[in-house]
Amino acid sequence: QAGASPLSVRRGIPPRAVEAAPILLRRIAAEVFPGEVSIPTPIRAPRHKIVKQDELEKFVELAAGKAGVDGCILILLDADDDCPALLAPELLQRARAVSADRPVRVILAKAEYEAWFLAAAISIAGRRGIRKDAAPPSDPESIRGAKEQLRKLMPPGRRYRETIDQPALTEVFDLAAARAAPSFDKLWRDVSSLLLSGRR
Repeated sequence: QAGASPLSVRRGIPPRAVEAAPILLRRIAAEVFPGEVSIPTPIRAPRHKIVKQDELEKFVELAAGKAGVDGCILILLDADDDCPALLAPELLQRARAVSADRPVRVILAKAEYEAWFLAAAISIAGRRGIRKDAAPPSDPESIRGAKEQLRKLMPPGRRYRETIDQPALTEVFDLAAARAAPSFDKLWRDVSSLLLSGRR
């Protein structure tokens, strides 16, 4: 049995929106891992707090306790205005310093989780109020304000509700199409690596 403790650390995320991370991890696991996977309830923390010195370390220690001796840790947050190529290695180094006995990965969605939906827009067309002719932008991860972009794909008066729409869209968006977004492709590869790392 493989254990995973995803840390969902996104700025201003409402409590119910944390439901999306386990859904996504289970879907990826179903594609790449032939065994049973246990995904504990994610640990939620404000993004601005998690990047501070000593704060990430506290949450990693908590996650390690939840994951068990054979578990692994996945840290997931929005990049926002930060460069993923700079911030992710820094956070990974800090996390590994306090959890050297288990695999750890850090994923920064560029710039928001919802950019992955935009990359797979064809697969969510006609769902959750999204127009049936929705198509992915040429570079979904270059869009600052992916939630607003999703709202624009909805009819007047319909707004994107993160607490409800994010988990629902996570259930159905095309994972293969979303891999066109480099940060999602990294998530796919990192989760695969954790599951296939030999820690059962």
